[in-house]
Amino acid sequence: MSQQSRHIYLDVSALCRPFDDQEQMRIRLETDAVQLILANLGSNNFALIVSPAHDAEIRAIDDLSEREHLQNLLKINGARFSFDLLNARQRAEALTQKGVGIADAAHLAFAEQAQSDFITCDDRLIRQCRRIGIRVWYGTPIAYCEKENLR
Repeated sequence: MSQQSRHIYLDVSALCRPFDDQEQMRIRLETDAVQLILANLGSNNFALIVSPAHDAEIRAIDDLSEREHLQNLLKINGARFSFDLLNARQRAEALTQKGVGIADAAHLAFAEQAQSDFITCDDRLIRQCRRIGIRVWYGTPIAYCEKENLR
């Protein structure tokens, strides 16, 4: 692998997966995959990109413990990228015109700008990415672990 860090972008649905009800097998597997991705940040030259969309969405989480955990996680493990906010806003607006929700469009615009692999637990968003031709790799945490052979 090259020495240059590869950018990964976990949206808030992926970051919050460990806080979801772990009774369902899929949720448990995605939780394990998210934890595996986070555990491999330093050793595999991955950089976890953090955007203003993360900050805004996480600030809105009602559960104080979950909110503080995620803020701390991103503070410790995240990499701040120098985004062109006007460009990101324009791209997000174009994505919303194609039917993507506002928060999802913002995350996608930032992920594209940082040329990051985009990781989400939202099946509907993945279908939308496929339909509109997002410019970066996108998929679930499990698909990402398979792609990168993380074990």
